[in-house]
Amino acid sequence: MQSISAVIYDLDGTLLDTEPLYVEVTSSILSRFGHTLPPEVRARMIGRPNLVSARILVDALGLPMTPEAFLDERESRLAELFPRAAAMPGARTLTMHLSKHHVPQAIATSSTRQGLDLKTTRHREWFASFAALVTREDIVNGKPAPDIFLHAAMLMGVAPDACLVFEDAPSGVDAALAAGMSVVAVPEPAYTSLVRHAHRVLPTLEAFDPREWGLPGFAA
Repeated sequence: MQSISAVIYDLDGTLLDTEPLYVEVTSSILSRFGHTLPPEVRARMIGRPNLVSARILVDALGLPMTPEAFLDERESRLAELFPRAAAMPGARTLTMHLSKHHVPQAIATSSTRQGLDLKTTRHREWFASFAALVTREDIVNGKPAPDIFLHAAMLMGVAPDACLVFEDAPSGVDAALAAGMSVVAVPEPAYTSLVRHAHRVLPTLEAFDPREWGLPGFAA
């Protein structure tokens, strides 16, 4: 394995369990029009900037609303739900372990800065341990372009090929690979086949062994 000196994490579905909240609100909106959320459409939406994912949904289902109108309604409802977001299994343990060993870590999320703030309401102390918090608003091109990961690496002062990325979404895996970084995918079970091109695919962060990447082991 490539020897790693810094780690970058996606947020939604990787560190925080927010994906069920997105599904809940999106399904509620779609039900008004007699639609459900097709898994293949959701797979194309996950990890992308909000407006891009909204366009995919509206176009795929032929919804009688603009992507902007969909987002306005969705984001208003999500703002009430995000503060209850819980940590994904193993997320806090891994990140705090690496922080203890002074490994630089960053967040690279397609969320807005406001969305990031809402999602981390219950986790202020935890997220204060990251060296950089990069959002969609900090770069020009969102995932699957590599920009967000390259920007995070730059802020940490680390070369891209020395970074390890954790992602749950196909577009995020594509972005990290395009940035020249190593990638560990932790997808939802239904989407495992879509992230096989990552360097490693794990069921959860709990299955990650830092020593395989030259990072301090949990017994260290």
